[in-house]
Amino acid sequence: MEDSFVNRLKGDKVIWIIVLALSLISIAAVYSSSSSLAFREGKTTFSFLLKQMRFVIFGLTALYICSRVPLGWYRKISILGMIVSIGLLIATIVMGTTLNDAERWISIFGVSFQPSEIAKIALMLYLAKVLEDHKFETFKEFAIWILAPLGIMLLLILNGSASTALILGGLSFLILIIGGIKWSHLIKSAGIAVLTLLLAVLLNQTFGLFPRIQTLVSRIENFVVKKDIDENLKSQDKQKLLDKTFQADMAKIAIASANIIGKGPGKSTQRYVLPHPYSDFIYSIIVEEWGLLGGVTVLLLYLWFLFRCIAIARNCTKMFSAILVIALGLLITTQAMLHILVNVSLLPVTGHTLPLISLGGTSLIIMSSAFGIILAVSRSVESGKVKVNPEETQNGEQIKAEEIEL
Repeated sequence: MEDSFVNRLKGDKVIWIIVLALSLISIAAVYSSSSSLAFREGKTTFSFLLKQMRFVIFGLTALYICSRVPLGWYRKISILGMIVSIGLLIATIVMGTTLNDAERWISIFGVSFQPSEIAKIALMLYLAKVLEDHKFETFKEFAIWILAPLGIMLLLILNGSASTALILGGLSFLILIIGGIKWSHLIKSAGIAVLTLLLAVLLNQTFGLFPRIQTLVSRIENFVVKKDIDENLKSQDKQKLLDKTFQADMAKIAIASANIIGKGPGKSTQRYVLPHPYSDFIYSIIVEEWGLLGGVTVLLLYLWFLFRCIAIARNCTKMFSAILVIALGLLITTQAMLHILVNVSLLPVTGHTLPLISLGGTSLIIMSSAFGIILAVSRSVESGKVKVNPEETQNGEQIKAEEIEL
């Protein structure tokens, strides 16, 4: 039974190990950091342990299912996924719910989720698909197939999260470079993007559209000003500034109070004062409890994962597979690095969770699906390395293209 289960885990074994390691860290970290949330909701931390374990199981199930899906299916749903994602983002603006001071959630059949999370994966699938199908010799073709849909999606995401829109825009630009798009197209696109962003800022200042831009600007200003507080500031003004940077300050204290091995599991003190120690600032709790050793271990797991994604991409012979695994690998690693840099006070607060570790429901499941798609690519690479004997195939036919396509 055990051998049968292990044999079913097709794909890059190192990524499977990383996923399982992050899942175990998630269960331990959420259990320890959910004390304040349990107190506010009148529950026990054990209930949140069970809740996170369920989410981890659901996430691993989604990961396994996605890892078994043939790559040909991902090609077929890529454009549809982009259309559905844009529709969900529009629906969020029309009837979205407010959570954590951000109107970027939508509820369908009682299940609340952020359409921007789905949009991230859909965008990566779409870019991989169109980069394989088109050469983009003319800027008109490039604008129709990439610039227009990408711009629409980013503007819709901008309404709910300016940082997410900027990150996806930067990642998309990097993916287009990797995909071999002409520099003339990229330079024109960068100019259009800058002008569009300036227009969005102007619309926000004039009509109050895209309010998340102002939130992002305020966070950057607070981050910069906090670095050098004027001692001549009035006590009231100084306190207002400190209130705005409270989360970052508490995270800094959590990390500064730790040593090489930390205070020990379950012995964090900042989990009681940080507003979101189980999600946005879970890395600071990990460092406080498990020390520099624990923090570096988590960091190296994500970097190891990115290295494996690059290795998988190098073995791909199809543009779709190579771009897809690199795009999703960069997406996951970038989000992890942003979370870590915010927690160690090197970047302003952005509100991004730590993939596969932070307390989550649908977001954890969606991110697990991204890992599953990467494993689907690596499984395809492994299948393609096996030489097929025509005599062993039925009726002399080769294995389906979806099963061996790299």
